[in-house]
Amino acid sequence: MPHLNTVDKLAILADAAKYDASCASSGARKRNSKGTRGIGSTEGMGICHSYAPDGRCISLLKVLLTNYCQYDCLYCVNRVSSNVRRARFGAEELAKLTLEFYKRNYIEGLFLSSGIMKSPDYTMEQMVEVARLLREEHHFQGYIHLKTIPDAAPELLEAAGRYADRLSINVELPSRSSLGRLAPEKNASRIRQAMASVRLKLDEKKEKSRHRNPRAIKATGQSTQMIVGADASDDRKILTTSASLYAGYKLRRVYYSAFSPTPHPSSKLPPQPPPLKREHRLYQADWLLRFYGFELDEILAGGDDGMLDLEVDPKLAWALKHPERFPMDINRAARDELLRVPGLGTRSVSAILKARRLGTLRLDEVARLTTSIAKVRPFIVTRDWRPSRALESASLRAQLARPPEQGDLFT
Repeated sequence: MPHLNTVDKLAILADAAKYDASCASSGARKRNSKGTRGIGSTEGMGICHSYAPDGRCISLLKVLLTNYCQYDCLYCVNRVSSNVRRARFGAEELAKLTLEFYKRNYIEGLFLSSGIMKSPDYTMEQMVEVARLLREEHHFQGYIHLKTIPDAAPELLEAAGRYADRLSINVELPSRSSLGRLAPEKNASRIRQAMASVRLKLDEKKEKSRHRNPRAIKATGQSTQMIVGADASDDRKILTTSASLYAGYKLRRVYYSAFSPTPHPSSKLPPQPPPLKREHRLYQADWLLRFYGFELDEILAGGDDGMLDLEVDPKLAWALKHPERFPMDINRAARDELLRVPGLGTRSVSAILKARRLGTLRLDEVARLTTSIAKVRPFIVTRDWRPSRALESASLRAQLARPPEQGDLFT
């Protein structure tokens, strides 16, 4: 094998990392190096972009430590049986690369994952070493997300939490039976045990922080990812699994990644990827579960046979099947009722509640507080507006459904 320089390795290992979606930085505490002898921050504008809840854009170097892997997960391009070009960073080499990218204002942090080399413990040790070098040797104060290895020793997971802002462990697939069939070296129970271990450490964090323990875990949370469309799991199964993960492990996020066929695929995998719009609908449904007060059965009722409606978003699909709940008086409805109006997000609802304290709202005033008044208008009553019966008819779905577009990439 010819010698690879750092640029060659970066080309291989950054490309190999693109399939992992769980790299958001939401929840990270703000931290900068002002007044210290360090470098970096988690603030400001920064090649992978993630967005915090307040809208901040965080640019991350998203890369694998290595794409060598002992496992043979059939859906993974880096599986041991895959004929791909391999590469590996040394811990010091990757730490230096991260710093150089930061100094050039390319990034504000690092998202690091890896194939399994030698053993889970050895792989986790090398990843932790990258984070340790950045934090302790180079005093890097930027954002670090480590993708942890489920079978690694608990003390290594704890060490990862001392250096990283976010930890994540991928459950991979919503069904335990599918995981056993498509990723035989992985074990769903061990994955959940590792997630439980991280949750316990996070629960202990506040107590240790109150005593200013320098070895207290610094991570603010954990996340996970599920592959969509690699097995026969429907949207009900996927969202049911997500709901149990949120409840059981205090996850910050579940990420959904549409299955992407790899070269020389197994006959156990579907020949075609799912529509990217399905991935998008799952994210929307996930948001409704976490922030809008919807129950899972309510969301799924908008579709058919356990699948979400691909033509319209889940909230609109629910509203169209419950015309008895509309139109809703924008000046009288409670917050939880307004959150069910298609086109109204949490920020818009908060703005409406604040504005109506000063007087009865008109339609044009509501329009200034929303991003899609055309979508909202058929479902509300204002001081000067009430939808006509024409808008209450079966044609409403056709009017609100987006027209056909070329491809699914940007939907």
